[in-house]
Amino acid sequence: MRGGDRAATVEEVTSGDGAPQPYESAVDRAVREAAERGAFDDLPGRGKPLPHLEDTSEDWWLRGYLDREGISRELLLPPSVQLRKELDRLPATLDALRTEAEVRAHVREVNRRVVEHLRFPSGPRVPVHRVDVDEAVAGWAARRAPATPEPPGTADAPADPPRRRWWPWRRR
Repeated sequence: MRGGDRAATVEEVTSGDGAPQPYESAVDRAVREAAERGAFDDLPGRGKPLPHLEDTSEDWWLRGYLDREGISRELLLPPSVQLRKELDRLPATLDALRTEAEVRAHVREVNRRVVEHLRFPSGPRVPVHRVDVDEAVAGWAARRAPATPEPPGTADAPADPPRRRWWPWRRR
């Protein structure tokens, strides 16, 4: 600054009377005017706190995206852990299938992925094993078979007839 002249900064601009005025950009002015008109009054979430302000993890945006899209968070797990979880859920998955051919095809597909993982492991070491197709089909059939009802007369009858006293006490 030369000779006492003071240049206008971005923060303040002088008005006609020489008093400093705060600087307002075109964007700030447009937002202020819209707020004065009431353009922001009926927005959803008005007056509510912003979600996930306390979440400081670095993948907060990814978790929010998965929740909004309805995608399972298991996709974030390493492939070996995903495969192990799938093996743990296999009986429930097989119960949802209708035919033996579908069960066999699904177990073969799981076994293919297990073998692929055993050949080229990735991620943490998690114990995975192949599933015996015949055992899986037998378990599926056993869980699917309806419970055999007992004959109508046997359910109410006691197992052993009542025993008689060995000494007739009050017999007349």
